[in-house]
Amino acid sequence: MRPYPSRPARLAVPAVPAAALLLLLGAACPAVAADGDPDRDFTIEDSRITESSGLAASRLHPGVYWTHNDSDDGPYVFAVDSRTGKTVATITMRGVGEPRDVEGISIGPDGDIYVGDIGDNLDGSWSHVWIYRFPEPKVLRDATVTATQYDVKYADGARNAEALMVHPTTGRVYIASKNEDGGGLYEGPAKLTAGAPNTFRRVGEVPWVTDGAFSPDGRSLVLRSYFSARVYDFEDGRLGESRSVAAPFQRQAESVTYTADGSALMFGSEGAGSEVVRVEVEGGAKPSGDGEEKGKPSGSSGSSGSGTPSSGAGEGQDGDGKGSVGLGAVIIVGVGALWFALRRKRGQG
Repeated sequence: MRPYPSRPARLAVPAVPAAALLLLLGAACPAVAADGDPDRDFTIEDSRITESSGLAASRLHPGVYWTHNDSDDGPYVFAVDSRTGKTVATITMRGVGEPRDVEGISIGPDGDIYVGDIGDNLDGSWSHVWIYRFPEPKVLRDATVTATQYDVKYADGARNAEALMVHPTTGRVYIASKNEDGGGLYEGPAKLTAGAPNTFRRVGEVPWVTDGAFSPDGRSLVLRSYFSARVYDFEDGRLGESRSVAAPFQRQAESVTYTADGSALMFGSEGAGSEVVRVEVEGGAKPSGDGEEKGKPSGSSGSSGSGTPSSGAGEGQDGDGKGSVGLGAVIIVGVGALWFALRRKRGQG
């Protein structure tokens, strides 16, 4: 196991009264819920996880999310508890060679975890990529597991990709390619085969995609990019109508998954101490301990269809996170004004 870098030191905060700064920033910064409820906004606390590039909600352990680093990390997958943000298990995959650029993770109807070593930053330099597969551990503890490795190629030539999705009822694997001019949705064979190439064929057109996830019933597919996200109707293996999602603005938006019960989407980001942000879907039950009306998003009133994140969850945004940018600007201006006013008052006194 290679040594992991330590978390970089935090930047110094300007000389502003601490209480006032916390008051202004508290409403905008996600944090682990004080009452320890699962599936809320949380921060990944593990200093080893600096490039969280995929998320998958555990099927066996409520409130736990599987993630992994990007390239050059090794065959590791981490289980993070959303109640605390702490890693509760580190899984080392054996029998898979040296991972090259791991970009996606998903859990199939068979309970297996699928890990997508599908990145290709040179846009077509690799003749094939890989998928690794192993059963989700029944007990959360550090362990080494034997994974099955599948060779993957595309019918229309090599390409870069960051989104791996396993359909929750058919078990078929899908990959969304990443390209600045628009990517494609690729469908794998009905059953993956070890020891022989698995050819993925283009079945739909998609925008720039950094991650994706199926809803638990398989009727919706959400695809996100750095600045926006869309949810698509999905039927008979094909994309249907789509709607924008009020995705949060994040420093490097790399991951998304539905909660295990389908009540919300969880959006993640790369970086040390990265935040995972919850966005409600229509009719989704709130986490336990929340006194709000069941199915009604906190601070919002809109919804946008079955399995679709509520548009009200990001009210005031246009789907690309600009609303969050505006809120950040207001906070910065407010803090600056407060600091200036207090300095002026002291000077007059």
